[in-house]
Amino acid sequence: MKPTLKAGLTGTYRYKVPPSKTVPNVYPEAPDFQLMPRVLATGYLVALCEWAAIELMKPHLDWPREQSVGTHVNLSHTAATPPGLTIEIVVTVSEVQGRMVGFSIRASDGIDPITEGTHQRVVIDAERFNAKVAEKVAEAEGAG
Repeated sequence: MKPTLKAGLTGTYRYKVPPSKTVPNVYPEAPDFQLMPRVLATGYLVALCEWAAIELMKPHLDWPREQSVGTHVNLSHTAATPPGLTIEIVVTVSEVQGRMVGFSIRASDGIDPITEGTHQRVVIDAERFNAKVAEKVAEAEGAG
């Protein structure tokens, strides 16, 4: 982690919502989701906010050796966004404590505010993290 990753850093990210990011696409195998409105799904909104935070962090990491994983999300989802609208997300680093980086996030779809809240990520060494995941997979396979 570079010393430039500090509170106050802000980035603005834009994303045009495609039909593939609507509620029926979250779990295509779930019949109930197929009956729901074709608007941006909350799960995709959360992932989009994570993506914006990652993009803000990347220049301040030894990317891709250093990466980050999300550890906490506290976001509202206050308005429906149909495909075709562009979301503007403003992400600000609110704190850096060791490897933990906190963010404040807000977003609008150009008509309504759609989310506001906080997010935390932890900086990881990708090789070491992936090795631990591989150990966990091996342990699970051995138990089954």
